[in-house]
Amino acid sequence: MENNVVLSMRGIYKEFPGVKALQNVDFTLREGEIHALMGENGAGKSTLVKVITGVYEKDAGEIQIAGIDGPAVIRSPQDAQNLGIATVYQEITLCPNLTVAENMYIGRGNYKFVNRRAQEKSAAVLLERLKIPAKPGQQLGTCSIAVQQMVAIARAVDMECKVLILDEPTSSLDENEVELLFSLMRDLKSHGVGIIFITHFLEQVYEVCDKITVLRNGELVGEYAIADLPRVKLISAMLGKDMDDMTNLKNSKRPYTGAGTVVYEAEGLSSAEGVRPFDFLINKGEVNGFTGLLGSGRSESVRAIFAADRVTGGKVKVNGKDVKITNPKDAMENGIGYLPEDRKGDGIIQDLSVRENIILALQVMNGFTKPFTRAEQEQFADEFIEKLQIKTASKDTPIKALSGGNQQKVILARWLLTHPQFLILDEPTRGIDVGTKIEIQKLVLQLAEEGVSVTFISSEIEEMLSVCQRLIVMRDRKIVGELKDEMLRQDVIMQTIAGGKAQNG
Repeated sequence: MENNVVLSMRGIYKEFPGVKALQNVDFTLREGEIHALMGENGAGKSTLVKVITGVYEKDAGEIQIAGIDGPAVIRSPQDAQNLGIATVYQEITLCPNLTVAENMYIGRGNYKFVNRRAQEKSAAVLLERLKIPAKPGQQLGTCSIAVQQMVAIARAVDMECKVLILDEPTSSLDENEVELLFSLMRDLKSHGVGIIFITHFLEQVYEVCDKITVLRNGELVGEYAIADLPRVKLISAMLGKDMDDMTNLKNSKRPYTGAGTVVYEAEGLSSAEGVRPFDFLINKGEVNGFTGLLGSGRSESVRAIFAADRVTGGKVKVNGKDVKITNPKDAMENGIGYLPEDRKGDGIIQDLSVRENIILALQVMNGFTKPFTRAEQEQFADEFIEKLQIKTASKDTPIKALSGGNQQKVILARWLLTHPQFLILDEPTRGIDVGTKIEIQKLVLQLAEEGVSVTFISSEIEEMLSVCQRLIVMRDRKIVGELKDEMLRQDVIMQTIAGGKAQNG
């Protein structure tokens, strides 16, 4: 192992039933280096981190740690900690009811016989050295989220970590708090700590990192010096799209005219999930989409439209009339349907039957004091099982027994049964077979022909181009562009996501 390397991973494999999560992945971290680990959802970032930290045991490959002879054995988080590997997660894992000093030293030594004065004195020295604005005797819960994360980092530093993993540490921070965290990261870098930085914010990667490793579909795409990887090339590496691959996708979508009846319009809409105030409208029979990298705010934006997250500001009009949409039921009553990104967590009710899942939204709108008869339920289910070609043994089969694609069709049926005028589809084709994917794409275009307005989100650029007439591009939870007509091209989308200037024509 090279002299300045603190962590070396070679040929790492990790497989779960039916999923090759990591395939022959290499990763190298050096002293005093801030190294971004990048990749879209399912790329393998989380699995690699869990292998490093001992949450998962690798199936094959070798890990070496500076100062340790031979391959390192990491079978548990305690093994990782003993080897000088520390992790600070997006969710604070410390105890808010204890003091800052107690959190820094909890679990070390015999807690019954702690010299608290010595503990606070030691904590004060470290807090001052790392310029963390907190006092040793202060209750951690009174500190901001940023300071709590810094205390977690201080705890790791005091344990003399060689490798510090920061997993989405800035997602809940404001700009000033991010700068405080970056200042701390730079200080640790100057003291030789190797830092693995995981984030979806491109601006932050280029502000603070020295190297970038990109994973895609569980495989290593490459390791790059920050100066050698312009943003557009980073996005190309993450998405697996060559900038010169300008295949014209033939589809039956209509061009965007910009004219027509406005079905839904929002001004300055924002939510508690950090999406910045945005304006949005959609015309009758239009298919538009939100695009951007994972974490850009595309899902948070549509969740704000449906009020699936708490709405914190903005005005909304439906069919030209001012309305208040503060919860999903309000949205439904105004003709809005929403297929969520997390099919299993937010979509299906796993223990209910196909029939019960299909009628759920309409029953909510009708009121649970007015339940549909069994005959009505079966009629609704039969209609949409046939219409969407849902493959199920019967309408009373538990939905959890269906394939992912058929589960998705059931959720679509649920919303189509309410006859929405505006349908939001967030990753409706993720994790389903190609045949079903094409069926859903055709259904979207058919709904538009029938006058339904559709907002469509997909991680696959080709899919967005094949169904959307207009694309709203997001970066760092704000809208950075709107594309239509001849600007609906892969290279323009990537340039806009990256923050570069796109060429028309």
